[in-house]
Amino acid sequence: MRTFEPDSSIVSDIIPSPNYGERSKGRQPDMIVLHYTGMPDVEGALARLCTAGTEVSAHYVVLEDGRIVQCVPEAKRAWHAGVSSWAGEDDINSCSIGIEIINRGHDWGYPEFPLRQIAAVIALCRGIMLRRKVPAHRVLGHSDVAPARKKDPGEKFPWHSLANSGVGHWVTPAPIVRGETLMLGTISDAVLSMQQALARYGYGVPLNGKYDAATMEVVTAFQRHFRPTRLDGVADHSTLSTLQALLASLPADGTTVASK
Repeated sequence: MRTFEPDSSIVSDIIPSPNYGERSKGRQPDMIVLHYTGMPDVEGALARLCTAGTEVSAHYVVLEDGRIVQCVPEAKRAWHAGVSSWAGEDDINSCSIGIEIINRGHDWGYPEFPLRQIAAVIALCRGIMLRRKVPAHRVLGHSDVAPARKKDPGEKFPWHSLANSGVGHWVTPAPIVRGETLMLGTISDAVLSMQQALARYGYGVPLNGKYDAATMEVVTAFQRHFRPTRLDGVADHSTLSTLQALLASLPADGTTVASK
C-alpha cells in the first residue's frame, strides 16, 4: 500500500499497513474503539500492525511520548476489533475507527498511561468525533465490544479524564457498599433486568435471566470501563447503580437494544 495523506493534522508519521479492506456496504464509521498494544515494545507492536500476513492493523497508533502514527486511512476498514459486537452490530471493524495505544498490557506488567499519551489520545479522538460525528457514548474499549476475549485498554485507562475533555461517556461510579448482589449461578428476574439494561447500553449479553459465565464476562468488562476499583464480575449495588446512571444520562436516541 502506498502512502496516503493523514486524516488528522496532529499525525506525526505515516507507516502504511497492508492489512485493511473496504468498509461493508459503504458503512461510515460512527464509533471509536480504543486498544492497548499489549506487547513489550513499540517496534514489535508497529511491526505486527504493519506487516502483511499478521491479519491485524489499526487506523492510528499513539506512542508513549504523544506522537501519533497513522497506519490505515479512516475511509478504509482496519482489522482491529476481531470477533466483537455492540448495539446489535457484529462487524465492528466496518463501523469504527481503531486506535492502538502503546502499553505493554496485563501480560507485561501493565504500566500507567503517561499524561502526554493520554493528551494525544484525547486530541485525536476529539478530531475524529468532529469529522465523523461520533457520539460520546460510542467511544469504547476493546473489552466493551469483545468482553469474552479482551481486557484492553484496561482498568488503568483514565476514561474519566477523557470524558472531562468531551471524549467518551462517563458518570461518577456509585460507591461500593454492602448489600445484595447478583452473581454467577443466580437465576432470577433481577438478572434478566440487568441483562436487558446492559443490552440497552450496547453490550452483547445473553437475555435469559441466568447469571452465566457469558453474563459474568460482560459485567466484568463493564466494571473494567465504568467501575474499575473492583473487578469481580459480581453485580453489586455500585455496578447496577452506575449502569442505571449511565443509561439515564444517554441522549434520547442513545440506547439500542442489542441482539440476543
